[in-house]
Amino acid sequence: MFTGIVEEVGRVASAQADKLTITAGLVVQGLEIGGSVAVNGVCLTATSVNDRASSVDIMDETLKRTNLGRLKAGDEVNLERPMTLAKPLGGHLVQGHIDGTGKIVSISAEGEAILIRIEAPPEVMRYIVPKGFIAVDGISLTMVDFQSDSFRVSIVGYTRAHTTLGRRRVGDLVNLEADIIGKYVERFQQVQRPDITVDFLSGHGFTVS
Repeated sequence: MFTGIVEEVGRVASAQADKLTITAGLVVQGLEIGGSVAVNGVCLTATSVNDRASSVDIMDETLKRTNLGRLKAGDEVNLERPMTLAKPLGGHLVQGHIDGTGKIVSISAEGEAILIRIEAPPEVMRYIVPKGFIAVDGISLTMVDFQSDSFRVSIVGYTRAHTTLGRRRVGDLVNLEADIIGKYVERFQQVQRPDITVDFLSGHGFTVS
């Protein structure tokens, strides 16, 4: 589980079909082989670690659902270690399980902030709510507004400087993970309940005249 607060921007040292090697300084501290790390919001398992870099394996399903397959040597990536009970939850609960990719369709300035509109597939848009959370390339962000097939987020200066979003351009693909709370609510609503009939009420102690 992660918070969506990016700890460090790493750089891809090598990109193979099923493996990434990423150079970093902070995130490799305390990271062990078999441990989890979020790369552009994707929860991956470290397969090798030293004091300058770590490698992670990537499954075919991950390549299909995320933008990791587009990475090449020299590209920057957002990195975050798993949250702990001693770590402030400054963002929101992020699993690192990507729901789909979105495409940046517009970037505009509004005062000191930058507004980014992202076109997203239905499996993501179904969980979009006013002022709700979403993780974009592993960054916890709040919705500004949304339409039927897209939403906007506001990026402050700190986020632009300390994540990859400041270098994103129109047409770029980003990883999207909707707020897990919305998924649970949807699931609870789908649970089948018995029809409320006279027999049902009588059987549960209600008196029906």
